[in-house]
Amino acid sequence: MNKKTQFQLSLMMFLEFFIWGGWFVSLGTFLGHNLDATAGQSAQAFSTQSWGAIIAPFIIGLIADRYFNAERILGILHLIGAVLMYQMAGTTEFTAFYPYVLGYMILYMPTLALVNSVAFNQMKDPAKEFSFVRVFGTIGWIIAGVLISRVFHWDSAEGVENGMLKNTFLMTAVASAILGIFSFTLPKTPPKVSKGEKVTLSDVLGLEALKLLKDKNFLMFFISSVLICIPLAFYYQNTHPFLTEAGLESPTEKMALGQASEVLFMLLLPFFFKKFGFKKTILAGMLAWTLRYLLFAYGNAGELAFMLLTGIALHGLCYDFFFVSGQIYTDTKAGEKYKSAAQGLITLATYGVGMLIGFWVAGKITDTYLAADGSHNWENIWIFPAIFAFAVSVLFVLLFRNEKVEYKNS
Repeated sequence: MNKKTQFQLSLMMFLEFFIWGGWFVSLGTFLGHNLDATAGQSAQAFSTQSWGAIIAPFIIGLIADRYFNAERILGILHLIGAVLMYQMAGTTEFTAFYPYVLGYMILYMPTLALVNSVAFNQMKDPAKEFSFVRVFGTIGWIIAGVLISRVFHWDSAEGVENGMLKNTFLMTAVASAILGIFSFTLPKTPPKVSKGEKVTLSDVLGLEALKLLKDKNFLMFFISSVLICIPLAFYYQNTHPFLTEAGLESPTEKMALGQASEVLFMLLLPFFFKKFGFKKTILAGMLAWTLRYLLFAYGNAGELAFMLLTGIALHGLCYDFFFVSGQIYTDTKAGEKYKSAAQGLITLATYGVGMLIGFWVAGKITDTYLAADGSHNWENIWIFPAIFAFAVSVLFVLLFRNEKVEYKNS
């Protein structure tokens, strides 16, 4: 891969995740302050990510993989997304906002697979080259948070009070338009499947991989993956409103610590995986969720602010040690034949079904502990996902037999 191509792919990743981090992190606070949305309505808005994840395989499998170059459909989706983002910025009621955010996420979620397709298609050795390109996505997410908090101060107490968070959608609309236009200059990535080749619903949804559930260990991992997404949804939906209500300065920038920790724990993962094995690695990820929510429950923005920051910084451990380890485990169990189908099935089950349930539960719990003055009993709210994550950990320890994770010869 030459330097020009590497630069193009790195800029593509930067913009892709700058766009996501530029509005999704502060969405909960925007909904509550700008649109007077209830926690239940916030859950509906966040769950559009899950609907997007459920619908994405159809867009990729039935359209992108068969009829159009990946870079072209990437450009079209982001250009339409820019228009929807602009419309979101101008809304003042949740009922007007929801159709736009639903439409946007149905278009955005497929782009996560498309940018990977474009990148992998240009690489001779993705195992060595991909991480150096993908890391710019994490940098993009972090810079979006720094701009919101440090440069524009949209998430400051005064900025939130004056409704300035609507500008996050305008910033994202501009970035989305830039990526939309830039996508047409990316290296050509033609369809993977010929037009005459038959693609079944089973292929698109990865249903062939259901055979793997006959393995009791994989079944336990699969169930744990769905269940752990319930406490994960609390983090995405509630953390920014919680930090804002607690009075922590520059909350969007502070939450970018989670993405920085992803890079660190990604580097530590191979060592931990090799030394302690799959079961202990994934267990560490699940227990980190419990610890994070306990830190949120009993920390504050004053003397105990370090507890809140530590909870955010645990995001890399929570995410990498569970989900990335899980992707490796799934890859080894599936073998060459069902590899893509298995990854697709896990994504559908977690980001689709698991997170959909999680956002609904988070909305219900958060509304339960809403006070008359608009504040929340955050201690009780965070205790629920802490206990739930611990229960999933116990279930996993008891029912998952330790096994050596290694690739099968095929």
